[in-house]
Amino acid sequence: MTGQLTFRKALTEDFSQLLGLINRAYRENTARSWTNEAELVAGLRIDEQQLQQALADQDFHLYVAEIDHEHSNSTIVACVGLSFHLNEVEIGTFSVDPILQNTGIGKRVLTFAEEQALLIQPSLKRYVMYVLDVRAELLAYYQRRGYSPTDLKTSYPIEANVGQPLRHIELQQMLKTIR
Repeated sequence: MTGQLTFRKALTEDFSQLLGLINRAYRENTARSWTNEAELVAGLRIDEQQLQQALADQDFHLYVAEIDHEHSNSTIVACVGLSFHLNEVEIGTFSVDPILQNTGIGKRVLTFAEEQALLIQPSLKRYVMYVLDVRAELLAYYQRRGYSPTDLKTSYPIEANVGQPLRHIELQQMLKTIR
């Protein structure tokens, strides 16, 4: 990775880059990618209408991480969404370009998301996320960052049109207590 990693709120001009990034991160099976769901879920992770609705939601904040290049435009390499509900924030839409996975960007994006959530709502008590229950390596990744699996598992949200499971999977809720 060359250049400085910077964070900012997603803009409507980022739309096409974000669609590509999110779908590549979740559904493209490449050599470096260890977070994709290509063997577990078929179809797009997000479509144009879903992204437009998300960006229009006042309780949802989508941030991008980009690398600034000295002699060219910045490139969006990751994104993360924050959805606020009372005293907790759900961290989702967490995507890192598969080409740059395993370089530490994911850790930096997660740290940014947690810090940004507290800036927006200082009274937060917990971070929440949902991970496919069959993704042991991803569950372990979040556990190393202080998240604990709860007893709550929910059915894969087929009605949300975020892909079709290729086998039985559920969403495992994970929590990290702030105070």
